[in-house]
Amino acid sequence: MNILIIGGNRYIGKRLTSRLLESGHGVTILNRGSSDVPEGVEHLIADRNDEAALESALGARTFDVVVDQVCYTPRQADIARRVVGPRTGRYVMTSTVEVYEYEHAAEPVREEAVDPRTVAVDPDLPWDDPEFLDAHYGEGKRQAEAVFAAGPAFPYTAVRVAHVLGGKDDFTGRIGHYADRIRAGEPISVPAENHPATYVYVEEIAEFLAWAAESSFTGPVNAHSHGPLTTAEICAEIERRIGGRTVFQEVEVGEVSPFSFARSYGMDNSRATALGFSFRHSTEWLGQALSETLGVR
Repeated sequence: MNILIIGGNRYIGKRLTSRLLESGHGVTILNRGSSDVPEGVEHLIADRNDEAALESALGARTFDVVVDQVCYTPRQADIARRVVGPRTGRYVMTSTVEVYEYEHAAEPVREEAVDPRTVAVDPDLPWDDPEFLDAHYGEGKRQAEAVFAAGPAFPYTAVRVAHVLGGKDDFTGRIGHYADRIRAGEPISVPAENHPATYVYVEEIAEFLAWAAESSFTGPVNAHSHGPLTTAEICAEIERRIGGRTVFQEVEVGEVSPFSFARSYGMDNSRATALGFSFRHSTEWLGQALSETLGVR
């Protein structure tokens, strides 16, 4: 297949690119040109927010599948649907578990909890303001999904990705946050009622996205490993690798540490499983993932 990846030059994207190349697909990456692409990949340079530049960069090219790694707002989705949509047979948007940010459910959340066809879209919100976008990450993704889900029918899937762990190139700093405090025995702020969450290993989500690109299903799909993890389980695994001591401090208000959740919105991956993807259990990869990020054995 001929596959376009929008973004794709770091972390999950570079692993996805590698898998697609190994499977014999033709891969094109479109980004702003801030970094090189692997050998054997066609490189298109454009700002996806600039509709004219995107049209010019794509030219007369067409693709079997587009994997959009960096669609964060309804404006970006609208441009992509108009410009890229007519050039592809299927669109795969990398979405997020944070579309469920308003959920608080006793059972794992299924895809229908957020039906993008019913989500209101407001393109006039200040999506170009980085602070606003950061504070409304889940809402931006939810509205982007809604643009792709709106009529007329468009062959898309939105992969709702769980919290990702692993890789020495993890750029989030979240595991480092814990490691620094565990080494020093400093308090780690958590909510009084701290719920487990669903996670996925960076290598596994790259494998899932490659599988999704090669598949034909449409609509939202949750993607995560089996076995939710608690903050305590993650910290205990970090302790085993670097020593130190975990000290939790419950807080009623204020900022809590990463991967600490006052609400329960862990996902249900039964749709993806029924479609044919075999997820690993988080206990199979957690130690390896943390070792990679921490740079220890």
